Amino acid sequence: MNQEEKRLYLIKYLLSENNKYSNVDIPSNEDEQKRLLRSLFNVRLPAPVDEEFLKVQDEYLQEETRLKGIKDIKDLSKIEDRIYLWQGDITTLRCDAIVNAANSGLTGCYIPCHNCIDNIIHTYSGIQLRNECHMIITKQGQEEETGQAKITSAYNLPSKYVIHTVGTIVNGNVTSKNQKELKSCYMSCLKIADENNLDNIAFCCISTGVFGFPNELAAEIAVNTVRDYQKNSKTKLEVIFNVFKECDYEIYKKLLGRY
Repeated sequence: MNQEEKRLYLIKYLLSENNKYSNVDIPSNEDEQKRLLRSLFNVRLPAPVDEEFLKVQDEYLQEETRLKGIKDIKDLSKIEDRIYLWQGDITTLRCDAIVNAANSGLTGCYIPCHNCIDNIIHTYSGIQLRNECHMIITKQGQEEETGQAKITSAYNLPSKYVIHTVGTIVNGNVTSKNQKELKSCYMSCLKIADENNLDNIAFCCISTGVFGFPNELAAEIAVNTVRDYQKNSKTKLEVIFNVFKECDYEIYKKLLGRY
């Protein structure tokens, strides 16, 4: 099957899983088909799926990521000792682990085609990621606490692992608790990376955006926490600060000494 045939197979399979989708028409336009498929991935609850579906899904998603263009950590330049700054799509980054700014349910964003990093990571990793996260939450018997982290496979992403951390939510002014919780997110991710003998980890901008943490203060906490951890532990871990927006790139570039 080519990419179009795989996409249509996946759409038809996911539509057939739920009777309420019986009246959904599959668009002929490629972009609209991709949007429908992503929406179906996003709203699907954790559940088993047959091996043929997974085979087709994996081939499809890996090719879609290849077409977007994969960036390898080996091709990045350090901005400081053991620290990189890279602007781009974190789901195209080949490294040991990328960090997902997760919600407390840990199973991803269920809003169709929402532009948060949680949604994008779960979309392009495949439905196995939601299933694994559901197993983690079920086993621990409660939602993930703010500032903590869990590691999973990355499935169809170029990275080997995804480290999920629940960022603090700011309502109004930033409190000392907010700052401690954000620092804990970074520390938890760094520690779990070292516990799993990883060589490198890529951080997104945790708690900014819809979680309301001011971008500049969030970046200061991120950079200071990573520098302190690298200085005061025996870690050899390399860190990539991944940003998507230009404003965040300028903030990190200033903090990391490029002005």
